[in-house]
Amino acid sequence: MTGALLILAVTAAIGFLLWLWERYRTARHGASLHHHAPASAPEDAGEATGVCCGLHAICEKTGQINEPPVYYDDEELDRFAGRDARDYSDAETEEFRDVLLTLAPGEAPGWALSLQKRRINLPADLKPELDLLLIEN
Repeated sequence: MTGALLILAVTAAIGFLLWLWERYRTARHGASLHHHAPASAPEDAGEATGVCCGLHAICEKTGQINEPPVYYDDEELDRFAGRDARDYSDAETEEFRDVLLTLAPGEAPGWALSLQKRRINLPADLKPELDLLLIEN
């Protein structure tokens, strides 16, 4: 019984210390450390400002956190801004696939960030393919 109370006390103390650390961290850095989440993020990328955009690894890898989007010879994709990832026809999905397959090695993280900044949701069918390229990088 004494051992269980000791474990409970240690767990409570660690929890309290973690709570204090989180209060200190948010007071020092604001509500979120992921300040690069866009105010009008696409549905798949994050919710709103102050919420992690989910692409912080890409942002850190490419160093393009606050810069304007880079185009990868894909200006024609801008017409899909704001469209839901599940609402693309097969022909439209192939347009995205053509760009994806012509990216140079190492460009996939930057392209994913560019799409996010331009509020373009990648077709749902292509997300596994992009994930494979991101893992390779």
